[in-house]
Amino acid sequence: MSEGPHVIVVGAGNAGYCAALAAREQGARVTVLERAPYAERGGNTAFTAGAMRVVYENEEHLLELLPDLSEEQRAKTDFGTYTTSDFFDDMARVTEFRCDPELAEALVTKSHPTLAWMTGKGVRFVPIYGRQAFEIDGKFRFWGGLTIEASGGGPGLIEALEQQAAREGVEVRYETRATELLADERGVHGVRVRHGETTEALEGRVVLASGGFQANSEWRTRCLGPGWDLAKVRGTRFDTGDGIRMALDIGASPYGNWSGAHAVGWDLNAPEFGDLKVGDHFQKHSYPWGVMVNANGRRFVDEGADFRNYTYAKYGQEILRQPHQMAWQVFDQQVAHLLRDEYRIREVTRAKADTLEGLVEQMDGVDPQGFLDEVARYNEAVRTDIGFDPTRRDGRRTEGLEVDKTNWANTLTEPPFEAFGTTCGITFTFGGLRVDSDRAAVIDDDGHPISGLYACGELVGGLFYFNYPGGTGLTSGSVFGKIAGEHAAQ
Repeated sequence: MSEGPHVIVVGAGNAGYCAALAAREQGARVTVLERAPYAERGGNTAFTAGAMRVVYENEEHLLELLPDLSEEQRAKTDFGTYTTSDFFDDMARVTEFRCDPELAEALVTKSHPTLAWMTGKGVRFVPIYGRQAFEIDGKFRFWGGLTIEASGGGPGLIEALEQQAAREGVEVRYETRATELLADERGVHGVRVRHGETTEALEGRVVLASGGFQANSEWRTRCLGPGWDLAKVRGTRFDTGDGIRMALDIGASPYGNWSGAHAVGWDLNAPEFGDLKVGDHFQKHSYPWGVMVNANGRRFVDEGADFRNYTYAKYGQEILRQPHQMAWQVFDQQVAHLLRDEYRIREVTRAKADTLEGLVEQMDGVDPQGFLDEVARYNEAVRTDIGFDPTRRDGRRTEGLEVDKTNWANTLTEPPFEAFGTTCGITFTFGGLRVDSDRAAVIDDDGHPISGLYACGELVGGLFYFNYPGGTGLTSGSVFGKIAGEHAAQ
């Protein structure tokens, strides 16, 4: 391949690799800078389950992304559809209609072609049978608009992209931290980097793909507010906002929901940062089938407000607001079979007993009488005359409570009972840089594109506000990574 301009990609996660491969496809010489050592490579992508939200107008449209699916799997699966309108509606609804319409349009309309391009780069997608489908009358039915994931999850996605980058001659430098953009009146023409005790200047066009600032406790507290320094970090310890800071230093425009973040229910005793051996299994996402109580024993959210895909990214913040930044999820045997695999790992904070009295004795930090009174009120309020159906918003609700549960409400009556301790786990921050939707070029404070500077992934501001449709982050990284890489190389 002939060598074109030099494109420097800062960050070796999904977005960064998509940018690198797209730039290489255009003939550029590509260098990827990764702050982490090789053993901790992959950014936040390596900590995800690899789910990616994508438009498919019908089953055949989806099957273009699943070439390895067998006829037997096809016959036993109802994939439904997830149309362009569905994706737009979900983006608008969960962000309270604040998402940037041009960025959202690029994300939605380019989702399928971008994932199809990724299959050509060696990425394999598979249906999410274990987490996004329920078997009804012998056929798997998908729910919540989220259907496929990268084979091998986030680590598998990184491995596939990494191998393709090596095949195409992309240079990747580990333990190499970008510290400053090289810029003058003509724009950005390179980046200063540090490796060990050595610094050097690299000349080229720059794509920033280095994540948000969720691993920076000082920035979290300054931007998100008091208490956010106490949140656990779900992913990499290296996403401290370097790319955002470097761009702001040269006059880039900040954009988006700087006081917002993707934050979920996370195991109460998980470590400060993500653990690659456990991956995303510290998360606890089956709360729609049970109840969540705080230290006072009181429920504080509608666990059944919507499918997990549309509430999990904001309920972490709700847990952070509770006394002692903790909550317990409680289930009985009516729904135990619906709990996701993450509830069965060895590293889990769990209580189990044949009585509610025995259960709450094991729920550290919870007021026993407050809990027992709350469960009694809840049980009395459940509309048991309405059928339970986990594949749809079933309307099985409570009535008359201060916080009603509006779907999937079952009484807590069938022992043994189980409870799981959770706290807040922050995934990524929503505030970032302003980019244009057609080139992913970074925009300055005067509203002009900064020549030679592009951005993709978590540090793109303007897409997510307050909340997030599950699986959109990886898709966004891929879509805008491909756009950024292509235009950086042209």
